Amino acid sequence: MSFSLFQRPGAIVFLDDDPDYLEMLALVLPRHWHLRLFLRPYDCINYLQQEPPFWEADAWNQQQLVDQWREGRPLIPQILGYWSKYTERYALTRICVVDYSMPAMDGLQALGELVEWPGSRVLLTGQADEQVAVNAFNRGLIDQFIAKQTPDISHRLIDAVEHLMATPSARHAQIWRATLTPEQNALLRVPSVGRDLRDLASKRWVEHVVIGDPFGVLGMDASGRVSWLQLEPVSGLSDLAELAEAEGVKGHALEDIRSGRKLADLELRQALAYGSPPELTPAFAVGREETLLGALFNIPSEFCPDSANSYARWLARQEPRSVQG
Repeated sequence: MSFSLFQRPGAIVFLDDDPDYLEMLALVLPRHWHLRLFLRPYDCINYLQQEPPFWEADAWNQQQLVDQWREGRPLIPQILGYWSKYTERYALTRICVVDYSMPAMDGLQALGELVEWPGSRVLLTGQADEQVAVNAFNRGLIDQFIAKQTPDISHRLIDAVEHLMATPSARHAQIWRATLTPEQNALLRVPSVGRDLRDLASKRWVEHVVIGDPFGVLGMDASGRVSWLQLEPVSGLSDLAELAEAEGVKGHALEDIRSGRKLADLELRQALAYGSPPELTPAFAVGREETLLGALFNIPSEFCPDSANSYARWLARQEPRSVQG
């Protein structure tokens, strides 16, 4: 599936025995990344070895949301509550980038100590180490490798990290896939649908979750503003129009729904127990196959997490970038 069912920011760890190189990374890598920079392998290993229980707790919290949905509780308010409460989810390290050639312990040995840590692994190599990296990649020990002598190494690192950041853990994907019907899952696997959703999400949100009941994507931007991308198969427009009619939508508005020109946020309001009249917004095609429509709705501010708990505010509270050790 080319579009991630679950996406959020996370920390990125760099381990290198060259302090000047780490200082350079601190200066040139994007400011919206949360970085931790280590000189000593044992400090880095010790830090990451503390994380697996927190990863487990976070996965358990997400699984609880789905379990309670199965018992009848709407997903959307549960996800909003999770985002509001568990702000330290941003501190979990998503990616570890390690230099291969270090005197005390080489990069593969360091990564080999991280048996339980579930994040992605990137190896930085010298020219003489490239075959070692190829073998490690083929054996599944690392997710990517990058030669340090690569021209414009910072841009190559940024591309690699952003690619891995867009790839969720298999466990998170499994948790949220359970809310999708087989038909919804099949629609999301259409390549053009995945591309359109990925492009839209990258422009609007830092964090999102795909759910099937109702069908759509709940996303939050760095400032804590939340919006809902309603997804509607073209085959379901008649049912949506019937539901809208039952809620008092009439005339041209009802015809706009039947024809796919607009979608109504009926299921969103039902999930939030929001009693105001339905809102209709213009629909747009998702993918080239013309089988899926989308429409964006802003979540009312009273349901959104406190902006103090947004990713931007959380990041601003972290210590300035510095080399550890």
